[in-house]
Amino acid sequence: MNIYVENKISPGRYLVLIPLTIVMIGPLIWMLRVAFAPTGASLDFPELWLSEFTFSNFYDSLTSGQLSRALFNSAFVGAAVTIGNVLFCFLSGYALARKRFPGGKLIFISMLMILMVPTHVLIIPLFLLLTKVGMFDTYWALILPFLVSPIGVFMVRQYFGGIPVSLEEAARIDGAGEIRILFTVLAPLCKPILAVLAIQTFLTNWNSFLYPFILTSSEKLQTLPVTLALMQGYQAIDWQRLMAGSTLSVIPVLIIFILFQRQIVSGITAGAVKQ
Repeated sequence: MNIYVENKISPGRYLVLIPLTIVMIGPLIWMLRVAFAPTGASLDFPELWLSEFTFSNFYDSLTSGQLSRALFNSAFVGAAVTIGNVLFCFLSGYALARKRFPGGKLIFISMLMILMVPTHVLIIPLFLLLTKVGMFDTYWALILPFLVSPIGVFMVRQYFGGIPVSLEEAARIDGAGEIRILFTVLAPLCKPILAVLAIQTFLTNWNSFLYPFILTSSEKLQTLPVTLALMQGYQAIDWQRLMAGSTLSVIPVLIIFILFQRQIVSGITAGAVKQ
């Protein structure tokens, strides 16, 4: 017996979803319109939309040394932290999931307890530590403390629980060593969760403001969120250049979501059904 269930979306849902969509994309549209408006243009609704379009704000932002340096700093720090998290969380998650060693459970419990601590509590101890070891106002201050995240280790460790141990045993029978098993057998199987970890880590560091603002003091080390925040003057705000810089900061985020949306979905749903 064939059962056909027709899936219809109630028209009432559109009455709720359409206003919510407008509310969410409205600020983005306003940001883009202000970014393409000439300097000094009115921000009032009728005058803003009737003003001419210009790329001068983007040209001025990219040619100015401060914003271009901030773009480089954000990209460099985000890439370094992302690579470190993917590598070290992968190795740590494998060790906690597959290896049995003294103190392993204690390390895992300690890692779970770290997740309960708000990150803002660590600001002052981290600042004092980096100052004492001479890393304050350096790239090391923006990279080294964030090379491993407890949530990343936890995610990879849980993901290993869904990979059969028989695959590793078969590779060992064929004569493969631990390093080869790790990077040629297990690493390809962990691509979904590693992709999710990489995307989350990069976006978190790309949008990070508090730590770069506190752990650096020179303009040459400022990241993009810090530079955009400092562009707001006390007397006046150049909204056109500020929105142009904000648009430039949003572009990498949109590109990442467009290119890796399949990996994000597969990584989130992986392990949802227990074998």
